[in-house]
Amino acid sequence: MAQLKTKAGTKLSRTATERLATEAEKGYDLSKARRERVQPGRPSLEKGISPRISYRVAKSLYTRAKKRADAEGRTVSEVARDALERYVGR
Repeated sequence: MAQLKTKAGTKLSRTATERLATEAEKGYDLSKARRERVQPGRPSLEKGISPRISYRVAKSLYTRAKKRADAEGRTVSEVARDALERYVGR
């Protein structure tokens, strides 16, 4: 029998494989099942795909942005999106 692994890469022993097979043969209560996300990654900010913008800043600028974002209960990404919105106009 081939070595089986979980999605996370954990190797399954023969005993574990047999236990899982027995459980599956009994059937599952699908009313408690959770649907997996179809698309990997974070959800889009709008309909469709949200393009990623990546850039470097001076450490001092990042530190100031992080401090202010933390004080406002926001992320640096939210602050950066707001700044870009103001720059290009809504």
